[in-house]
Parts: sequence; C-alpha cells; structure tokens
Amino acid sequence: MIARGVLILASMAASAAAAPNFVFILGEGQGWTSTSVRMDPDIPESRNDYFRTPNLRRLAHGGMRFANFYAPSPRCTPSRATYFTGKSPAKLGMTFVTARPGPNARLVEPTPLLELPPEETTVAEVLRDSGYATAHFGKWHVGRRNPREHGFDNNDGANNNGGPENVQNPNPKQAYGITERGLRFIESNAKAGRRFYVQISHYGGRGGASALSSTNQAVSSWAESRGRSAREIAAAAVVFDMDITIGMVLDKLEELGIADETYLFYTTDHGTPGSGNRPLALGKGTVREGGLKVPLFFRGPGIVPGSVSRVRATGMDLVPTVADLAGLSDKLPRGVEGGSLAAVLTANGGGSVVRPHEEIVFHFPHYDFDPLGPASAILWGDYKLIRFYEDPSKPRLFNVHADPYERNDLFSALPDKAAALEKRLDACLSEVDAGLPRVNGNFDPGEEVSRPERGDRQRRDNRGQRARRGREDRGPANR
Repeated sequence: MIARGVLILASMAASAAAAPNFVFILGEGQGWTSTSVRMDPDIPESRNDYFRTPNLRRLAHGGMRFANFYAPSPRCTPSRATYFTGKSPAKLGMTFVTARPGPNARLVEPTPLLELPPEETTVAEVLRDSGYATAHFGKWHVGRRNPREHGFDNNDGANNNGGPENVQNPNPKQAYGITERGLRFIESNAKAGRRFYVQISHYGGRGGASALSSTNQAVSSWAESRGRSAREIAAAAVVFDMDITIGMVLDKLEELGIADETYLFYTTDHGTPGSGNRPLALGKGTVREGGLKVPLFFRGPGIVPGSVSRVRATGMDLVPTVADLAGLSDKLPRGVEGGSLAAVLTANGGGSVVRPHEEIVFHFPHYDFDPLGPASAILWGDYKLIRFYEDPSKPRLFNVHADPYERNDLFSALPDKAAALEKRLDACLSEVDAGLPRVNGNFDPGEEVSRPERGDRQRRDNRGQRARRGREDRGPANR
C-alpha cells in the first residue's frame, strides 16, 4: 500500500514536471505593421521600417509568427475579456469600453457590460485549479473587481489606462514596473519548482512623457535624420521601451534555464489608432483590417524556430490553446468559442483550427472611429463581409485573401456570396443574443452629433457630411 502511494506521488510529480509554463505579454494598440518583424514574409509592407523591435524579432526567430491573426475587437476592453475567457465580445456582452448616453445619431447603441461576470471561467482559473501559480500585472480594464476574483492570485490591481497610480502617463514607470513584478513572480516559482501562468499587460502611450528620456534620445538619433516628427519619435520610443521589457523576460527565462519548458506568446488588443496600419484599411475603433489584424508571436516547446503560419487565428483561440498545451482541455468550461492552435504550433504552422463555427464574427455595434458607424463583420473562407447598421442594405464584401487591403468591394459583383455571409452573420449574432443598435426615434438630422465620452468623431449628419463619408468609403485604404 505504501509502495503504491509512493508510485502515485511520483507519477503526479512527473506529470507536474512535464507541464509547461506560460508567459502572455499583451501589447496595447499595436497593429499588424507596428513592429520591425515582417509578419508575412511575402508582403514587405507587413513590417514597419521605422519602429525598431529587436526583441520581437528575437521572439519571432525563436518561435512562430502568425501572418493572419485577428484581435477579437477593435477596442481594448472587449478584446481583453475574450483573451481571458475564450468567448467573443458579442457572447459576453462586453462590446465597448464604456457605457454612455446615446448621441444624436441615427442609431441607439446597445449598452455594453463593463464588468467581467464572476461566473465566467478564465484561463487563470482553469490553470490555478490544476496547481499552477497565476498572476496578472498591468492593464486589466475588464471591470473593477480585483483580478484575484478571476483566478489571478498574484496581481497589481484592477488597473485601467492610468495604471495603479491612476496618472495620465503610467509609462515608462509601469512598462518596467509590470515587467519587474512579472520577473519576480517567474523567478520565485521557478526556484520553487511550481508551474506558472503570468500575464504582463502593457499600457498605451503616445507622447514623449510615456518613454524614458534615454529611450527618446536613442530613437531621436535614428529618427531625426529621416525627417520624423516629434510625435512619431515619441511613438517609436514607447514601442522601443516595451520591446526592451520583452527582452528582459526572454533573458530571465534563459537565465533560469526554463526557456525550453515555457511558452511565451505576444499579441495586442487592437490595431494602431488612425492611419498607422497602412497598407491595411483604417485602424482602432473599426472592423476594417487595420482595426483587427495584429501580430501574434509564439515560442516554446515543439515550435520550430523562425516558422510562419498563415492559418487564420483569432483571440478566442488563445484560452483553448493554453489549456491544450497544458493538457487541460477537458477542464475548459462550456461555451468557449475558440479552437486550439496547438496542432498548428507543432506542425510548422500548417494544419487547421477546429472551432464550434467555421466563421469568425466581429461585433462592434458602436459609434467610434469608422465614419460609417456601428458595424459587424464576418470572416468565412477567403471572404469578409461588413454590415454597417446605419445602412444594412449595403454591406461591403471583400476577398481578403486576394485583396487584404479591402480596396475592391465585391458586394454588387457577388450577391450570392454576400447573401451567404449575411445569413451566417445573422445566425451567429442570434445564437449569442448579441446586442444590436436600434433606430433612434429622437434623431434630429439638423443637430450636430454630440461627442461621446470616448473616441467618437464629431460629425454633422447633413448632405455634405454624408457625401464626404461616401467618398471616404470609396477611397483608398487608410486615410
């Protein structure tokens, strides 16, 4: 009996030793073309020739990059909620970053949920209940409940954009602070022989005050000769600081001798604001490619260094991927909408992802940075359809395989294809009881649209404005 008990304990110890560690580094507002890594080797424009991210290049060379990875939403709160749960913003009801009174607009937006419900199971809870140490440091932004209530036993609070000190520029202090907290967590658990999962979630920053003075100076040394503006230099400095912190994590894993037993993955919550996603169309706050298509790098056991996957993946896939790699797929809650990328990671980027549905839906029923207003989009096969709720009879249809920059609207040329995608979109939204915009009975076209609390552009719904919006929609990608 004693011998049998010893064997059981030995088996449990061996199983624990075989389980990998996980480090998830989450960037903020960094699009597909915002790194110095060519995300698609066949597309030279898929890298940034100005930003320098040597440690992301190091991560890409040591692992796999995904050429077709999509954030769950073009805004931070919805994406983060999905990264934690594996469920879409539409299903969670967390489709925007704040609740606000409806502006004088044609549509009344649905009211989003702003607090991640305690009954939702997070990736941290799945892993913690199986013996993992869990932590989250940095931007939380899915409510005011302490992350501990969602399985992150170690954390620095339910922080929003201002960080733990609620200041205008949490970086550069927090860029390095959250990394140092993460490194201490990694080291203590590595030395204790305990498996761990840690999220290091970065804050945004666009001004020079958001980067170290030494970093600003370093970036200026290569930027000024290229005629870059002070704003561009500041943005590059923020990215460079973040990249330095990624190098700190890579160095620590190697120093502790656990790099070969740790999966480290990096992505962001949405595309870059404005036109910084060229040649992709538009950016943050839109369901165009520039708002949704973002980098994903994955390094760890069984992943071929320098490999590239063109398999389409999305933020819903990260939770089932981690669970699968940890041998805990059977512990996932019901209702997870993503599929595991584990087979892709270990097959040199090939294969496919099995999800409950073939299509991927992005539901963003809010006025934000797209001049055409609230929208939903669906990806199915090579095609992407976008429905704009102010004029749902005229969706846009693109072949994003042949036309990744969304320049050629195929809606009139392929009505049957458009109808098929619309039918699937309706079914998906209905299945999760997605909140939809409704007609505003009090809309006054003669009054200027009020500026919502966050994000939206002021615009007047008159003949000249609508004509301008039409030209924007027909014009070249990214303006």
